Amino acid sequence: MTRFARSILCVVATVTMMAGALTPAPAAAGARDWSGQVTLYGWGASVTGDFTPIAGRPTLSFDKSLSEVLKDLDGAFFITGLARRGDLVLFADYTSTELSRSGRLPLGIPATGELTVRSLTLAAGQRFEATGGTTVDAMGGLRAWDIEGRISVPFVSIAPNVDFVDPILGLRVNTPLSDDWSLLGYFDIGGFGVGSDLTWQFAATANYQATDNLYLSVGWRHLYVDFFEKGADFEISLTGPVVGATWRF
Repeated sequence: MTRFARSILCVVATVTMMAGALTPAPAAAGARDWSGQVTLYGWGASVTGDFTPIAGRPTLSFDKSLSEVLKDLDGAFFITGLARRGDLVLFADYTSTELSRSGRLPLGIPATGELTVRSLTLAAGQRFEATGGTTVDAMGGLRAWDIEGRISVPFVSIAPNVDFVDPILGLRVNTPLSDDWSLLGYFDIGGFGVGSDLTWQFAATANYQATDNLYLSVGWRHLYVDFFEKGADFEISLTGPVVGATWRF
């Protein structure tokens, strides 16, 4: 059994055990009505990993701290949305990050590199209730990737683009701490050799209710993908602090 198959079985078993210990969220009087929220994040992600656009071509390596990323960051956008009706949950997440850097290859050859990573995650699932007001959303869905990298050396520029889609399984847990504060955790894992070899992400935030509809958040997020096909090799981790604002409606 491959490590990807073992990962699938492990996550499925975890979700199954949690579902057995939890109860579906009760249908409220307004269960026929939709509710939702949209969160816009600033993400100070440090970047590590290697990018080889074509077999036998130069490899662009990233190993960046937050301060270095802010210097090399060309643009970033990170937004999530959640909609719910009764115990049905719909989830979406869009991320776009653009980075560039320059350096030297072996033998002192000057080189510049650009990397754009975009991902769109769509998932659906069921909400369960635990003790103390904690809710658990068990979900399954897809993550679509668009990765573009350019490596330029004197007289040569290589700029391939890779698109693929991964199946994912995810859990989202929200725990109230007080009337104004709560903790939110999200984890998903996917790929399993369908699109990428492996992708996973984890996010955790502390959230403060500023008004009836506005929440402010601070926390941490990590996103990883490992993709290899026909000589193109991407293994990238984005990790760092997040600051966000959520509007509920």
